[in-house]
Amino acid sequence: MLLLDTPSLYYRAFYGVPESVTAPDGTPVNAVRGLLDMIATLVREHSPSGLAACMDADWRPAFRVAAIPSYKTHRLAADGGEETPETLVPQITVIEQVLDAAGIARIGVAGYEADDVIGTFTARSAGPVDIVTGDRDLFQLVDDARPVRVLYTVRGIKNIQPVDEAAVTGRYGIPGRCYADFAVLRGDPSDGLPGVPGVGDKTAAALITRFGSLPALLEAADGDDPALTRAQRARLAAARDYLAVAPAVVRVAPDAPVPETDLSLPAAPRDPEALASLGERYGLASPLKRLAAALGWQA
Repeated sequence: MLLLDTPSLYYRAFYGVPESVTAPDGTPVNAVRGLLDMIATLVREHSPSGLAACMDADWRPAFRVAAIPSYKTHRLAADGGEETPETLVPQITVIEQVLDAAGIARIGVAGYEADDVIGTFTARSAGPVDIVTGDRDLFQLVDDARPVRVLYTVRGIKNIQPVDEAAVTGRYGIPGRCYADFAVLRGDPSDGLPGVPGVGDKTAAALITRFGSLPALLEAADGDDPALTRAQRARLAAARDYLAVAPAVVRVAPDAPVPETDLSLPAAPRDPEALASLGERYGLASPLKRLAAALGWQA
């Protein structure tokens, strides 16, 4: 199964493809074309049995904001929505229309982020899962035993790096399935998560590696474990209110109310006329042809 963190990917496409790529009427379609080409490449190279374009129905869910009010505040626009480049906004609608006309499953759930849709599909899946994203938060789902891995978009839309448990360990010096606990400790300014003051990447990695999990670390701190320095115990104690709520913010939901959905690759476009019309209007004939070839559609 191939799960797309669609917002992450269309942002990557927007910044990775020049805005000079436009529709016949001059409307920028760089994000649309970049995303379609990325999907075509992924399908061609990985031959998935299922495909889901996971969406943000709520980019800043109330349950996460209630726990940590600073969550993603730096991305708030004046109207309370998400700050989004002006020329990207109309492209998101086009992306949704093209995916729907093509018959690629597009799923978002009210009150949840695309990450949570991905986490829920991953929890439900009985087979291998590849998650395509530029967001390191999803490293927490990596699991060699199932297997679940992340296809991480390092830069732009072409440089994709497979991430398994060994890659997580190599990058952060932590056990491969411990990314969420590590992220809670060190924080993440890009999401407005403060972390534990005085605990950076190296200390967080050392603590998680030594104790194996955040609950085990906190139990050791409560028990005056000699493996913790006095300063470390003091920092953890001072951050207990944060540590009580942060895991629910950092961890993706495995049980969002995602509807049962057929994720099979479309054998033909769901709405050929609409897809052709979108292709003509926005100058998408070439990327749609590449997508059709990757999906095995008959000409």
